[in-house]
Amino acid sequence: MLSRVQTVGLDGIQAVSVEVEVDFSAGLPTLGIVGLPEGAVREAKDRVRAALNNSGYHLPAKRIIINLAPAHLPKGGSSYDLPMAIGLLGAMGKLPGECLSGCLFFGELSLDGRLRGVPGVLPAALFARKNGFPRMVVAAENGSEAALTPDLSVFTPPTLGDLVKHLLGETVLAPLAATDWLGWKEEAQGEIPDLAEIKGQEYAKRALEIAAAGGHNMLMTGPPGSGKTFLARALAGILPEMSLEEALEVTAIHSVAGRLSPSRPFVATRPFRSPHHTASKNSLVGGGGHPHPGEVSLAHKGVLFLDEIPEFSRTVLEVLREPLESGEAHISRTSYSARFPADFQLLAACNPCPCGHLGNGLRPCRCAPAQVIGYQSRLSGPLLDRIDLHVDVPPVPTDVLVELPSGEASAKVRDRVLRARGLQYGRNGMGIRNAALNGKALQSHADVTGSARQLLLDAGRKLGFSARAHSRLLRVARTIADLAGTADIGMEHMGEAIQLRVGSGTWGGIAQ
Repeated sequence: MLSRVQTVGLDGIQAVSVEVEVDFSAGLPTLGIVGLPEGAVREAKDRVRAALNNSGYHLPAKRIIINLAPAHLPKGGSSYDLPMAIGLLGAMGKLPGECLSGCLFFGELSLDGRLRGVPGVLPAALFARKNGFPRMVVAAENGSEAALTPDLSVFTPPTLGDLVKHLLGETVLAPLAATDWLGWKEEAQGEIPDLAEIKGQEYAKRALEIAAAGGHNMLMTGPPGSGKTFLARALAGILPEMSLEEALEVTAIHSVAGRLSPSRPFVATRPFRSPHHTASKNSLVGGGGHPHPGEVSLAHKGVLFLDEIPEFSRTVLEVLREPLESGEAHISRTSYSARFPADFQLLAACNPCPCGHLGNGLRPCRCAPAQVIGYQSRLSGPLLDRIDLHVDVPPVPTDVLVELPSGEASAKVRDRVLRARGLQYGRNGMGIRNAALNGKALQSHADVTGSARQLLLDAGRKLGFSARAHSRLLRVARTIADLAGTADIGMEHMGEAIQLRVGSGTWGGIAQ
């Protein structure tokens, strides 16, 4: 008897249809799985057999073949346990075919038949809704995540036996209510620092506003304790809020990576990722035998903050160049490749020298000139060339530290950012920020004339900007003009863009 059950596999963050076919035939009693299964899937036959036995269902002494179609797609993970068990019950005649139609099964089984949570439930649920599956069965710990998907009935039976009774109509389970993600959104927004809490650093706050308005990458240089990390964390609070579609896309990435909290399985605010400087290439851009998302993808639609960026391995940093340009992380393996979204803003911080006090008038630098040169050469020119803003973050004077905070609140700054983004989207096209302008669009929307053009020419001759640096200067100047609400790029906009590109010269000079 042949049985068919529907589930999904994951290709990057996209769910693809997988049909589980189960066939019993005469021959030696065996249970085989075909269809390019990987380690966890090959092991599933032992978990499934034990789960069925402990649920009161015993496999017949026949030759059993489970096929996972299509056969060319590698199958990894433990989410195939549940559909394989249901397929076996169907082939045994315990579940009629009409009970299984219109339902997508996705989950792991414990040896006693309990359903366990797995990564990647949200992409599977979105696939179910898009492809006309009205029902989906997952573990209870994945229920809130699946119920984020509108117009999908989600069931979370505790055990395999409870699921069989539900499918047969003996003990009908109620579908989960739609997940109330708005409450999570308010809770997450309260965790973001407010710019008003930061004392001093008005120049750095201005640079953050420009970075948020145009989607520009930024490098902050300053001594320890000057507030670089606090400034970085505050950036998420002045970025525009994510739409529901963006939030679902970001949540799907975190779901595939297994990074969602069971108590709040929804990324309600723009992600802020801050990997340690000991991170490997695979952890940063993704990897593994079956590719999984890395930090650049977990920061999709948000901020990737690299604190003490010179301490990162140079090999690790160089792999950032492709995602910064393309907005994707492409991971290739011998038999499989995957693409993960990686549209993030890079925010980096560093000291001016190993001791951190070069140029600090309050504390002397203890580094030898050779140490300073070696430290500053850890960041390559091509990587620095892709960072638009180079900002000095000096130590905050004591008289400012003892005063109460008096700066602008993040909400007020966000209003200006939203107005500037509105101008960009009306001019560039919806969702296209100034940082992404290229070619004819850049020439058309960031053209400079008169005194601004002359200033750019003079700065280029004196500082020797590369072609990429020249384009990025135009993009930043365009953003500054948008914040000012002007259609044309003036001399003051271009001058500020040049100053933000060069900084103090510690790192900016390398990026020219």
